[in-house]
Amino acid sequence: MHLLFLCKLLFKLLSQLNNLMDFSLTLPTFLITLREGVEAALVVGIVMAYLKRAKRSHLNRWVFAGIASGLLISGLVGVLFNWFMQSIGANNPAISPVFEPLLEGIFSVAAIAMLTWMLIWMTKQSRAMKGKIEGSLGSVVDEGRKAGLGIFGLILFAILREGFEIVLFISAKFQEGLMPAIGAVSGIVAATAIAIALFKFGIKINIRAFFKIMGFMLLSIVSGLVISALARFDTALRILSQSDRKSEAICFYYEHFARERSCVLGNMVWDSSKVLPAEKFPGVILSSLFGYTDKLYLVQAIAYVLFFAIVGTIYYRSLNSKQA
Repeated sequence: MHLLFLCKLLFKLLSQLNNLMDFSLTLPTFLITLREGVEAALVVGIVMAYLKRAKRSHLNRWVFAGIASGLLISGLVGVLFNWFMQSIGANNPAISPVFEPLLEGIFSVAAIAMLTWMLIWMTKQSRAMKGKIEGSLGSVVDEGRKAGLGIFGLILFAILREGFEIVLFISAKFQEGLMPAIGAVSGIVAATAIAIALFKFGIKINIRAFFKIMGFMLLSIVSGLVISALARFDTALRILSQSDRKSEAICFYYEHFARERSCVLGNMVWDSSKVLPAEKFPGVILSSLFGYTDKLYLVQAIAYVLFFAIVGTIYYRSLNSKQA
């Protein structure tokens, strides 16, 4: 009886760990949408507070219309991205093995560029954000009938800017299935709850500390995306080199006696797949948040260190500059 009970308990524990592994895939998109959502919520809060002070609260409907339109367009772009990738792979089965990792790599690079720009540029601009938004609103509100459209455009742009960055990041992780999308929706819900707590109930949150913590988390996630992007390009080139003899020279790196060798990434720095596999708990969480991989190659290691050091230094300086 005791043995049967222990077996059931162990099975239940393993099932929970498996669920936790799936849940960990939502963490990167959750954190990114949470940060982006709070940023967009601050813009919305500043606009609505200004309209209240100016006794133009009847224009709030344009604010809500801008929010709804921004979310709808961002979601539509995400669906179209997914449809585009699936349709090309289905209609061209011959190029699908090369196309999928190549497209993942391209989207990863685009997500890295967008998220890095957002992290550094928005940090520098955050101090002046309130003044710039209120300055724009001051000129728009005085235009009478055009005021509603001006407010709608301002909110729509703020939502789309954050939405496109999220869509790119999810597209870079589309091979992981539905979980990144669930994480994105959860992040939006959490950001909405924070916005309600701030502006509806007057709950005080240290926004500066929040963005600082989320910024360093985002830096770790994007640095990890550098590793996965290089791995996807390496996979695409290796598949292409094996397709015909003319393409064999693409894989210029060759390591003798290596069981698993890269195409262009150099020799393997470490292999911890037996000790801490990236697809099992807790490696899957480390992989989601910090870019951990159980098989790291030389080019990946150099790129990770350089990216983290350069972007991290710029971000740290932007936090401590007069503008930030």
